[in-house]
Amino acid sequence: MRLVFHPFALFVGLRYVRARSHKFFVSFITWVSLLGVCLGVAALIVILSVMNGFEGELRERLLALSADARVLAGPAVRQPDWAALAARLRAVPGVAGAADYAEVQALAVHPPDMLPVTLRGIDPGVVGQVSSFTRVLEQGRLTDLVPGSDRVLLGDAIAQQLGVSRGDTLQMLVPAVAADGTPVPKLRQVTVAGVFEVGLSEEDASLAVMHIADVLAMGAAGGEGLRLRYTDALAAPGITPRVRAALPAGFTVTDWTVDNASYFRAIRIEKTMMSLILMLIVAVAAFNIVAMLVMAVTDKRTDIAILRTLGGSPREVMAVFITQGLVIGWAGVLLGTLLGVVLTLNVGTIEPFLERVFHFHLFDPDVYYVTTIPEELHRWNVVWIAAAALLLTTLATVYPALRAARIPPAEALRYE
Repeated sequence: MRLVFHPFALFVGLRYVRARSHKFFVSFITWVSLLGVCLGVAALIVILSVMNGFEGELRERLLALSADARVLAGPAVRQPDWAALAARLRAVPGVAGAADYAEVQALAVHPPDMLPVTLRGIDPGVVGQVSSFTRVLEQGRLTDLVPGSDRVLLGDAIAQQLGVSRGDTLQMLVPAVAADGTPVPKLRQVTVAGVFEVGLSEEDASLAVMHIADVLAMGAAGGEGLRLRYTDALAAPGITPRVRAALPAGFTVTDWTVDNASYFRAIRIEKTMMSLILMLIVAVAAFNIVAMLVMAVTDKRTDIAILRTLGGSPREVMAVFITQGLVIGWAGVLLGTLLGVVLTLNVGTIEPFLERVFHFHLFDPDVYYVTTIPEELHRWNVVWIAAAALLLTTLATVYPALRAARIPPAEALRYE
């Protein structure tokens, strides 16, 4: 049945919304429905924006150490010229920087404790092209890493487990194999130059950073590669194929979306489930709109019969009650969208206010690595949330409107 939104039907529908002759219960459900839609939409916008903020914070901290992509040489490549390859890749569209690095598995020893670590060698002079390592440094400076100094930056969890701090010394045991296959582990004393904290156990409890020259001197041959920074980290899946096409045979490239896929897959699942749960609030409000309109139809049986007697068609009757429901539902969506955007943009002001009123820290600095609520308001999130809420509230008007259109005028006026 094609609806006809005749101006008269729209006028009557708007009059029903504004009418003060509603029974108290109908009016109460009307306001509850509007408030439910408003709060559901606002909560969904705020919570998704906060989760986007945490995802962005996690991504930035991960990339502070791992860069956007890694280039490694296969076993068939002998003595690659990393400097020439880095210059070649910097010319690829979308690549903002390239720097060489080296990694080797080692054992950090500080009697009576010892821990397996990944010892990564970097060049402090160019590492800024591919990462923001200084962002996660808690103690020390990158400039402390100079060739031949045997200084190391430790993850916070490693430093705590070994009981060391800046200025202390420990032993690094690096496994190596001689030309005849005999194990010849190398032991070197290093000095703790600082501590960094990413906030992820896999990084803080397993990574140690030294100057690349010192790591190569300890036997990291075969563990060298390039780290790349893209102009847009989120566009990594589109830039990586161009990098791969520019690489000579025998080299491979892997970007951060593959290296850290499990983290972001978990976040996506959490966001999806949270969206479904919060959308149930809007769905409950939509059911309230159904109940309100059904009661309104029952209350207006006489008005419907008179309208039909005067020549109104069933489609025009439907339009009356659909208009009434849409005004209530869409007003709730509009108010909820505005409220959600305002709360999200002012979350930095609201957080300290709540902490002062309730006398507690939302994110205790002694427990969490993120001490304030991060937020990223994405326009697309606001659009799909508002569209989904509008769709739910629109569907909620269909059944009551159909019920109103099917009321026989003679039956409704029999006892009037």
